[in-house]
Amino acid sequence: MKLALVPTPIGNLEDITLRSLRYLQECDWIFCEDTRYSSKLLAHYKIQKPLWSYHLNNEHKTLEKAVEKIKRLELTCLITDAGTPGISDPGYLLVRACIQEGIAIECLPGATAFVPALVMSGFPCEKFYFEGFLPQKKGRETRIKALLQEEKTSVLYESPHRIEKTLDQLIQWGGAERNCCIARELSKLHEEIFRGTVMEAKQWVVQTAPKGEFVFILSALKD
Repeated sequence: MKLALVPTPIGNLEDITLRSLRYLQECDWIFCEDTRYSSKLLAHYKIQKPLWSYHLNNEHKTLEKAVEKIKRLELTCLITDAGTPGISDPGYLLVRACIQEGIAIECLPGATAFVPALVMSGFPCEKFYFEGFLPQKKGRETRIKALLQEEKTSVLYESPHRIEKTLDQLIQWGGAERNCCIARELSKLHEEIFRGTVMEAKQWVVQTAPKGEFVFILSALKD
């Protein structure tokens, strides 16, 4: 019995490894976030496997059942809507539970959004801090102020509904002139990279109203 964490494309469906496709073809069962979304990916590669929805809203409730399912199968795969499971996506709890039960874990290399964004930012990336998604309410101010004092390049994920708010708060707490990079629609037809100060980024967001998920890169305090 084994649980394999299989990265899926963050946009362009060609960005999946041959090994990942083989695991999806050979596995007995696939846990995924949204069955409708994952069905499109599998259909594109002519893969037919049973799917079980496992996402942030139900992972605590279904964890025990998921582990028992894995125990009865030879190979189970976990995928998310995009990228590597466990990176700001469901996966951590299931991996930990499987480790505790003596179930073998394997994570395949593959797509994750922050790596191309970080490399394309032009900021030092031999060391960096990954924040992921900021808290929506409690602790948000504390985290943003801490990022402004961070001496390494910082990486955040942000939604189109909150990117302007994040930029406003960075400006409010002294980061208006800090350099940043915003990457959106990575690997897709309308991929876009913005580079400039936080203040300039705010103006760009207001003027263009960009859609899609964002990777936001903030330069280090002394960069």
